[in-house]
Amino acid sequence: MNLARYKCDPEVLIKAVRDFRRKRILVLGDLILDRFIFGGVSRISPEAPVPVVEIERENTSLGGAANVAANIRSLAAVPIPIGILGGDLEGERLREEFRSIGSPINGLLTVKNRPTSTKTRIIAHHQQVCRTDREDRSPLPPPMQSRIAQKFRAALPGTDAVIVSDYAKGLVSPSLLRRILPLAKAAGKIICIDPKISDFTVYKPATVMTPNTLETERASGIPIVETRDLVRAGRKILEDSGIQYLLITRGEDGMALFEDNRTVTHIPTVAKEVFDVTGAGDTVISTLALGLATGLTILEAAILSNIAAGIVVGKLGTASVAPEELIAAVRRM
Repeated sequence: MNLARYKCDPEVLIKAVRDFRRKRILVLGDLILDRFIFGGVSRISPEAPVPVVEIERENTSLGGAANVAANIRSLAAVPIPIGILGGDLEGERLREEFRSIGSPINGLLTVKNRPTSTKTRIIAHHQQVCRTDREDRSPLPPPMQSRIAQKFRAALPGTDAVIVSDYAKGLVSPSLLRRILPLAKAAGKIICIDPKISDFTVYKPATVMTPNTLETERASGIPIVETRDLVRAGRKILEDSGIQYLLITRGEDGMALFEDNRTVTHIPTVAKEVFDVTGAGDTVISTLALGLATGLTILEAAILSNIAAGIVVGKLGTASVAPEELIAAVRRM
């Protein structure tokens, strides 16, 4: 990607990355424990036509909104996570993972009768064999929503931007959004949304949303086959939702940034090799929010987040990017 084509000064991006360490980002969303089980396959089960994976090792990491927090921490900033955990071993493991990256845990609430959202991926010979999910996606009861809103209100003054990371696991609901987003807007905060609810109007008054192509299709009602379909869908979403900016992530086709009903900027992917797209969207919204918090324009922040995503998809598993990696990648553009 040629930065000069977008009138983007690499030194401006590099300065922003170095300024990340001064920022605090509030992250509200669905916290997930990512578990990876690695092994080898040498035979098929006699019980069913499935491979037998002989487990060699396993590890856990922060997933979902927790991975957004991990990305922010990896970029030397401070995440302020707000979300729920189950009263189980997985919930305790998630707390340990947050502690291990030096993240505050005051915003983590335990719901005893609800399991911690856990995704277990079984990987053999660098390929995912299957995934198992343990979760409860039912909406939070009103008393718990009130506690989440209280945590949000208390954390808001000490933060530079807000990220809502919606993974459709029950935390983010229209009723909760109506309580928290006006608070962030009134406080003058940058609000970045990774959406799942198809009615994007519930995310108003957000600064920017980062849906993928499928989410864009669902929200707009427009099947996206060609670039002109994408442009029509993006413009419809901006008009209908009242959101200031829209950044559509398109996988190998890069990104499309909508700044108003006229300005659309297509940003090509910079990934040279793609090993795993797990968590790439988390990297995008983390870098985007930090870029905006350090004073970058929406286009500059989008380009920087695109470069960061190009780094993480070249890694296996739920990955993140360090400031030095991001600066080096910017210099190579």
